[in-house]
Amino acid sequence: MAKDKKDYCCSACGAVSGKWAGQCRECGAWDTLAERQVQSIAERADPGYTGPPAMVRRMTEVQMEETPRIATGMLELDRVLGGGLVPGSVVLIGGDPGVGKSTGLLQVCCLLSERLKVLYVTGEESLPQVAMRARRLGLPDDKLLLVSETQVEMILSAATAEQPRVMVIDSIQTMHTEQSQAAPGSVPQVRESAALLTRFAKQSGTAVFLVGHVTKSGDLAGPRVLEHIIDVVCYFESNQDSRFRILRAVKNRFGAVNELGVFAMTDRGLKEIRNPSAIFLSHQGEPMAGSAVMAVWEGSRPLLVEIQALVDESHAEIPRRVAIGLEHNRLAMLLAVLHRHGGIATYGHDVFVNVVGGVRVTETAADLALLLAIVSSLKNQPLAKGVIAFGEIGLAGEIRPVPSGQERLREAVKHGFNRAIVPLANAPRNTIPGVQITAVRTLREALEAL
Repeated sequence: MAKDKKDYCCSACGAVSGKWAGQCRECGAWDTLAERQVQSIAERADPGYTGPPAMVRRMTEVQMEETPRIATGMLELDRVLGGGLVPGSVVLIGGDPGVGKSTGLLQVCCLLSERLKVLYVTGEESLPQVAMRARRLGLPDDKLLLVSETQVEMILSAATAEQPRVMVIDSIQTMHTEQSQAAPGSVPQVRESAALLTRFAKQSGTAVFLVGHVTKSGDLAGPRVLEHIIDVVCYFESNQDSRFRILRAVKNRFGAVNELGVFAMTDRGLKEIRNPSAIFLSHQGEPMAGSAVMAVWEGSRPLLVEIQALVDESHAEIPRRVAIGLEHNRLAMLLAVLHRHGGIATYGHDVFVNVVGGVRVTETAADLALLLAIVSSLKNQPLAKGVIAFGEIGLAGEIRPVPSGQERLREAVKHGFNRAIVPLANAPRNTIPGVQITAVRTLREALEAL
């Protein structure tokens, strides 16, 4: 008699192991491996199926249909989505508790309900609480449809009867389905619930927003497969002491990835920031030592960001290296390049770096401005007023070009900057009125240009 095959699945991350262990090897959680039966390949293939086969077509036979996007009423959100909502798409909005996920989506739903049928499903709040929030924000709520339910089958039944164009699920961690016996919020429940909602969106053409919670490590709560089966993944970023909210797209099947939208949290909800460069720049009149302005590229537009550095004599055996908004390992590498190819040592100093406004800079175009700010703080000499810099620094001390150099320069001129230190390959062929270009090949040339 054949022995039943079994394996063990982690309830925290969904990882599968052939034998039981006290700790999951993937996520490190304890006592989360649960036993389950494994079907054989023949059982999964279901050889008794006698229905019609799946339809196979050549790619040239597929008819291309231009589907118009749905404008949400928030231009910054439309920018992040790639131009608006695509019918039948599934959008995941993640973020820390209290960052504004539910408030922002309620605003979007109330705006869309003026011209479309919208269904707002809440699993965390009661209907009076949602209505109270909408009235406090002064939103038009007379046409918005509300449902307070956590069972996916009942939600899909109501959605099939109402046939909304847009539906919001707040939140996916509170949903559960009868197809899984696991507890709500567990990995199997989140995976199965998201799969059912995605299938409904594709079949009905309803655009679905999913609200997702974020763990302590900053990752989306639930399995990584949740991000793979949906179309768009966006995260709200914010510092605890800042009223600004940054919505960043990390996955988008219908637009540019890493697109960025900026909002401000007010007593009337989320307010769009049409000119984000202005809020990230200091408004002080005189330049300060340790401050530099860089032009970074976020999604499809340039963004001017101020970076501040503080270099102080260290009294510890190992000097501190602190980077907020930048990658810590890249800061250590750039300090080594500054010593080797710039002749400036910081091994006896603590170095603290911060990007103003809570922006997280990931591209290497910030290298040059970062080192200029560090040198300015070390020598206690502010950079000249109206100077902007961008460029990637290599390990040999060379200044490498970055994409979209001319667009960055035009954004700088728009905000009153009259001098730019840029890589030689980014120097424009035609003169840009209002800005003096200083093209440099190496880090030493950039330091001498100051």
